[in-house]
Amino acid sequence: MDSRYAVVDIETTGGKASRDKITEIAIILYDGEKIIDRWESLINPECYIPYGITQLTGITQEMVRHAPKFHEVAKTIVEKTEGAVFVAHNVRFDYEFLREEFKRLGFTFTRKQLCTVRLSRQAFAGLRSYGLDSLIREFNIQVQQRHRAMGDALATVEVLGRILAKEVGQSQAKDLINLGIKESLLPANITIEQLHELPEACGVYYFHDLQGRLAYVGKSINIRKRVAEHFADISEKARKLQGCVHDISYEITGSELIALLYESHEIKVHRPYINRAQRVRNFPYAIHCFENGQGYLSFEVIKTSTREQKKIQIVSEYPKAANAKAHLQRAVAQFELCPKLCQLDSNFNSKVCFHYHLKQCHGACGQLEAVITYNERAIAAQNYLSNMFDRNFVILDQGRTAAEKSVVLVENGEYCGFTYLDESEGFSHPEQIRAAIRPHFESNPEVKRIILRFLQEEKKLKVVYF
Repeated sequence: MDSRYAVVDIETTGGKASRDKITEIAIILYDGEKIIDRWESLINPECYIPYGITQLTGITQEMVRHAPKFHEVAKTIVEKTEGAVFVAHNVRFDYEFLREEFKRLGFTFTRKQLCTVRLSRQAFAGLRSYGLDSLIREFNIQVQQRHRAMGDALATVEVLGRILAKEVGQSQAKDLINLGIKESLLPANITIEQLHELPEACGVYYFHDLQGRLAYVGKSINIRKRVAEHFADISEKARKLQGCVHDISYEITGSELIALLYESHEIKVHRPYINRAQRVRNFPYAIHCFENGQGYLSFEVIKTSTREQKKIQIVSEYPKAANAKAHLQRAVAQFELCPKLCQLDSNFNSKVCFHYHLKQCHGACGQLEAVITYNERAIAAQNYLSNMFDRNFVILDQGRTAAEKSVVLVENGEYCGFTYLDESEGFSHPEQIRAAIRPHFESNPEVKRIILRFLQEEKKLKVVYF
């Protein structure tokens, strides 16, 4: 085989990577048939080694007193494992300790991983245990120093060699290794079978923790692929997900639009603790309407944190100030409003705004236009700004199966919810949709913007106005 494996074993001061330190490491380079290099070193953990650990490993404080510190062997570890598959018996333990040590030095250590515990379950089904001690006894592997890094690494090489020898043919062995690499990236309580049972379909997925609590909600056009990406990721968020997930559930939506709408709904209703940034979508900016001293209706983009301090009329809300300003500018142009009365003209020293001289303003800023005339257009603009949708409509999209279609209802400027209809049914009346819609869907700025973006970008959507 042309694969190269870095079989690693470490000894530590305890079992928690974020707290404990490495006291010894061994790395054996193995090509699938023979050992091509080996290296080991004691490491000064710069902390106390508990008595129980010394009893287990035989490594004493005196033995590591003059040993190199981790930063002194870090370069060697990188060089030895470069381009190789990182192999260990219970790989998550060894890999996480090394990642933490490198993290303390300000570096990110990343390698493909392969767990011989998981591989052994695939290759040697039916054994009572797959711990290293059990496999050593099962295969009569000779070990010079058990619970020392090199002794355990050599035993792991023996196990890996037997796994590769068990498969008939090089391609089958590679398939088994690739499966092992994928499995080693999965959380401890999720199997490759569970991952494969997830649908390659559009929908919403849920991660549950040990207590059954909902930890995370996501959406994807390919649920299985997206979940696998979560587990292959090495970001802090991904590591948090990997550490807590004990079960995965899902709901197929068929439509990406409905997946987005339903994800938003589920996050707000169930408040999963890892979706903290998404629990309540923040729309800190707003356009508010007020009457100025001369009686003209005026508009202004503000931060809505002032809403409690002032009795103001909110017209519409936005995630960014730029979104609010752009929407207001469109209203000004469409309804021929005065930019100065909408706080969009900074020339406050002049009696009239710059746009008046361009004949794009009727002069309300200089009281040259009647209040009643101007306010008629301002009220129309207010309705335009507050109603993202000025017509009632349904969006027809693909369903969960070929036999159905999905339907999203928007009425009186508000999102009402979604449902599914038989493909053979035509849209005849909104009452038909209202009766079928799931209850308790909230209309808010976020879901309206999701719908608006789809209307603007998705050409395949069928929209029926009524």
